[in-house]
Amino acid sequence: MTATPVTPARGAGFLTGLHVFTVRSLRHSFRDGESLLMAVLLPVMLMLIFTYVLGGAMDVGGGGGRAAYLSFVMPAIALTAAGFGASYTSVVVSNDMTTGFMNRLRTMPFPSVTVLLGHTASSMVRNLLATSVVILVGFAVGFRTDADVPRFLAAVGLIALWILMITCVFALLGMVAGSAEAANGYGFILLFLPYVSSGFARVESMPSWLRPIAEHQPMTPIIDASRALMNGHSPGSDAWIGVLWCTGLMALAVWLIAVVFPRKVART
Repeated sequence: MTATPVTPARGAGFLTGLHVFTVRSLRHSFRDGESLLMAVLLPVMLMLIFTYVLGGAMDVGGGGGRAAYLSFVMPAIALTAAGFGASYTSVVVSNDMTTGFMNRLRTMPFPSVTVLLGHTASSMVRNLLATSVVILVGFAVGFRTDADVPRFLAAVGLIALWILMITCVFALLGMVAGSAEAANGYGFILLFLPYVSSGFARVESMPSWLRPIAEHQPMTPIIDASRALMNGHSPGSDAWIGVLWCTGLMALAVWLIAVVFPRKVART
């Protein structure tokens, strides 16, 4: 009797793998209620503290006291929320790299890179949700905007581009870190960037030695452009400078991931 030839099983395609690992990452992140709550609660608390404790004492021009300061700090708070949310990505990527998940994945018909892309996609969903909550709370406590719909959406688009870039950076940190704790520590350094920018105080009010750092780091043009758009003004050159920062850093992070990821998977 002639044996029936066995047809090899077909592996899952790129889109199927991306869908599977995006859903997996979203389920894990929403089950981790503490991390999700902190990603929303901490920026909201910062907004309330800066507005009600420091807002009356801060002179940002234009008058209006706390209301003016809330309009001033809202973009920085939104980007801070994105940073806290994206830092979770480094932890979960590090767990996948160090707990043997990648070894198991190598025996399955999935493109390995879809794991990282799934984490990135779920981080975008999670961070956009957290940022939306922060903005809504801002409206509840007195934030108002003179922007029309296109300008407000352009400000949100800049924030979303920053979220995508910082998520790629945190995914890279999680991939190269030796443990989830180390990945969290490396990412924590990036969370200080909003405070050394034009986000919470005007650059002109800073010491002369700190001013060049604040002026020439990536968050300052993104915050300035988002602030201008949210208040109904033209962002000027800050918009394209911010976009260049985001696309450049994202391209560098993606290139490093493409170089390092195959080697890390091969060693796990």
